[in-house]
Amino acid sequence: MRKLTLLLGFLVLALVLARLMPVDTEPFHVDPAAAEARRSEVRMVGEDAPVYPADAGAILAEFSAIALADPRVSQVQGSADEGMITFVARSLVFGFRDFITVRAEDVSGGARLSVFARPRINGYDWGVNAERLDRWLGKLEQAFGQ
Repeated sequence: MRKLTLLLGFLVLALVLARLMPVDTEPFHVDPAAAEARRSEVRMVGEDAPVYPADAGAILAEFSAIALADPRVSQVQGSADEGMITFVARSLVFGFRDFITVRAEDVSGGARLSVFARPRINGYDWGVNAERLDRWLGKLEQAFGQ
């Protein structure tokens, strides 16, 4: 019984630390095209990245509004003026962090939005990042009439 209590205590401590520990966001604020995707990471760059019929600043501003409308999402680095923004999304129960970086650049016919989403802790995310991006990009397509 004592071992079980200790084990549960360590588990609770680990979950509390995962939720409350500060994180240096600078390593996550990287150009999606320069990042290397690994397991459980979603990366859309180059020809895979969507192009929208607006300038880069407008696309980033709209994407930011969509992302920040989700619960537990905050902007941690960058700006539309910079051309790149990094967000953090936290899970409901344990507060695990996922980082989402978007970069927009003007191209012929609009602007290309490169995206890189990944969990803070390298592990399987059960498709959460892909589902979130699909939802956000769907709303972005609606906003720009695509």
